[in-house]
Amino acid sequence: MKYKLFFPLLTLLVLVFALGYKSDDDPFAALLKKLETYLEKYPQEKVHIHLDKPYYAIGDDIWVKAYVMNAQTSAPSSISSAIYVELLNEKDSIKQQLKLPLVSGLSWGDFKLPDSLAEGNYRIRAYTQWMKNAGTEFFFDKIIKIGNSWSNSVFTSTNYAFSKQNAAEKVEANIKFTDKEGKAYAANNVEYEVQLNSRNIAKGKATTNEQGEINISFLNNQPAIYKSGKIVATLTLPDKKKIVKNIPIKATSNNVDVQFFPESGNLVEGLPNKVGIKAVNASGLGEDVSGVIVDVEGTEVNKFETQHLGMGSFVINPQPGKLYFAKVKFKDGSEGKFNLPRALASGYLITVNSTTDNVVAKILMTADLVGKGELKLVALYNGNVLFVSRSPSQKQIITTNIPKKDLPAGIIQFTAFSETNMPIAERLVFVNNNSNAISATLGTARQSYERKEKVSVNLKALFEGKPVQGSFSVSVTNTASVKPDLENESNIFTSLLLSSDLAGYIEKPNYYFLNKEPKTQQDLDNLMLTQGWRRVLWKNVIAGVLPASSFQAEKSLKISGTVTTLGGKPVPNSKVSLFSSSGGFFAIDTLTDAQGKFNFDNMSFGDSTKFVVQARTEKGKRNLEIKVDVVSGQLVTKSKNAGDVTVNVNESIASYLKQSDNYFDELAKRGVLERTIMLKEVNIVEKKNPAKNSTNLNGGGNADAVITAEQLGTCPTLTICLQGRVAGLLFKAGVPYLLRNGNIPMTIMLDGMDVGADFLDNIPPSDVETIEVLKSINYTTIYGSRGAGGILVITTKRGGGMSGISSYTPGIVTYAPKGFYTPRLFYSPQYDVADSRPDFRSTIYWNPHVVTAENGEAVLEYYNSDETGTYRVVLEGIDMLGNIARSVYTYEVK
Repeated sequence: MKYKLFFPLLTLLVLVFALGYKSDDDPFAALLKKLETYLEKYPQEKVHIHLDKPYYAIGDDIWVKAYVMNAQTSAPSSISSAIYVELLNEKDSIKQQLKLPLVSGLSWGDFKLPDSLAEGNYRIRAYTQWMKNAGTEFFFDKIIKIGNSWSNSVFTSTNYAFSKQNAAEKVEANIKFTDKEGKAYAANNVEYEVQLNSRNIAKGKATTNEQGEINISFLNNQPAIYKSGKIVATLTLPDKKKIVKNIPIKATSNNVDVQFFPESGNLVEGLPNKVGIKAVNASGLGEDVSGVIVDVEGTEVNKFETQHLGMGSFVINPQPGKLYFAKVKFKDGSEGKFNLPRALASGYLITVNSTTDNVVAKILMTADLVGKGELKLVALYNGNVLFVSRSPSQKQIITTNIPKKDLPAGIIQFTAFSETNMPIAERLVFVNNNSNAISATLGTARQSYERKEKVSVNLKALFEGKPVQGSFSVSVTNTASVKPDLENESNIFTSLLLSSDLAGYIEKPNYYFLNKEPKTQQDLDNLMLTQGWRRVLWKNVIAGVLPASSFQAEKSLKISGTVTTLGGKPVPNSKVSLFSSSGGFFAIDTLTDAQGKFNFDNMSFGDSTKFVVQARTEKGKRNLEIKVDVVSGQLVTKSKNAGDVTVNVNESIASYLKQSDNYFDELAKRGVLERTIMLKEVNIVEKKNPAKNSTNLNGGGNADAVITAEQLGTCPTLTICLQGRVAGLLFKAGVPYLLRNGNIPMTIMLDGMDVGADFLDNIPPSDVETIEVLKSINYTTIYGSRGAGGILVITTKRGGGMSGISSYTPGIVTYAPKGFYTPRLFYSPQYDVADSRPDFRSTIYWNPHVVTAENGEAVLEYYNSDETGTYRVVLEGIDMLGNIARSVYTYEVK
């Protein structure tokens, strides 16, 4: 985004401010200097992930494009060179993780959804290591529905009813079980457990009726603690096969929580206070309410009614010494009574009107504060000072009027400071003026095309009327099966301008960007009123408290660490060697510094690459300890977007699942796709493989001999363990040889790495899971020249945990760091000649990196599928200044 540093109207304000605090001993100037230092040392990053579709089916590919922005400069970030994108399941477990390289803040990758996954509400979470310092609430975190029809035999549909039973909440659930065609599973046994916040509170058995339904009920005796969870239902099919279904419990009651948010943080007596109201039901969604504000004497002072998703506002002028409360009427006709915050007898307010072409900010104060000194009003954008006004407090109202066209788009934080430079009131305002928006125009030669016909989409990108060179991601889907939810879809504007700066849940974020009508602007302002976010905490700036920086920004792939004696003393000038045989043999050496530290930097390796790190003193001694620096993992916290959870996932995307079934069945017929779940009529007896974790290139267990951990016993070294156990195997000075190969030593492959023929006795026998002996030519040929003397394939017990580090002996460790994922290419068929095979693709086209030329233009070419309907082209992108783009274009396929 290009900063407009010299706003026409604000120039005077900035000059007055500069003259007012140019003295080096101006305390307010020193405060702003602290803020500048704070931001320079701890810039923040924002992430947006563009997905090709809003929901998916088991067997699909999820295609992602990552955009990472520096919050302070609003340009693509150069802080981090790696981003983590994760697929999380309903149990808050990481199912897949991608580590992607960032180049100018951009990257892309993909997930493959195996049919071993269950349907459910999954999450896409994305962050950099540097972002972990600010907290998980600022990560990209989005719930997506993943349905399962193709490998699924049992479908459920669940409805809940709620009531009160004394102090407990009673929940009644009706669960219907059917097959893919909708036929009920009648007279089938079901076992169920009810879990709230992972605690079992009820269990039982039931039998489905003729409609395939069971009815269960349970009591929640601690509603303040246990608010959501799941029903684990196990259906026994006629063939005795058991199918387990996890059914979300979004809420255990119909309760609605109502909160009130004074515009400046506090109510102040004798002043007109604007108050935001937010009503949220037990499912986490906004619910509209109405009511009246009354004082303690029962006198009505105002009425209110929420306008959008349970949010609204009203004005109240608290009188001295009086308390106020709200009588709230809910949609079911019931009522509730809620206390308003107690008003301060003396204080300040900021009131802001941002629903017109101008942002009008006013500081109001009680009469006793008039003439007490100079007040300051500071406007921050992403932590940067947009402007400062300084005014004497000679009147009860101080007004600042700013044209929206002179402000950047996004959240602006207004803070008022007292004469002692303490923050006294604060307000968030959202400016939606397209000041940072690229005009990206999409078009085709015609509005109507045939099935499988080639389509050329022309892109023209302009900013302020000039051509833009940028990177854009494009997805094309058919709305007949992939129906967009316009208000609820996230995009580059909702992510980078709104949700990345708000710690709370935002329901239907795109609603606020679909138009600029007065009601939408008012609803957006009510959202700002009811959010408690503060990216800059002034109290920390004033106190000089810098944010925690436990996590360093990843600038490159590296392997580093420290070499010490067994007693922990650093060993300088020790030789550290790094080996890897993944993708070809690799070896490099370095020396430790005076603190015993070593660093192999600026490396490039893929995911699942394994290394051996070896250290020796200057005199060649091995009795050393290697401590490898590990990039820490990230715990999975609860999603803040629980309101987006869908109880009946398969049912909600039924038309899409039907279309995806056709697609996967066609791929299976061609032999392109295979199910990992065996058909029930096929009985397969698994042959136990003692070397299931082996890296043997012939396949685990395919060897002349396999020695297991149980056979190794308690011998002190592997040389002793193997002596006399394998025909033709002998040892010379601890090096293994085969008699028939003369003086050619055997190759030792440790967890896929060639560690050298003299390495055997460095491996403790207790760490070994299997040893596979490859002697015959049919097993050694695949290893090429390394197989000339035979091979010992040694597989260690699964160890090292999440760090990927396993230590075998002093001076040696193996390390499997997280490397960069290599993205797959999206397959787009070519129909230059007639092709009668059916084409039921759900994503018609995906391109994560469309680069416009100097004239701002680019052309996208692809072929339609066999499905008719309205095809939707969605483009998002960014230029090097941080200006962002989103455009949607549709055409018909008949």
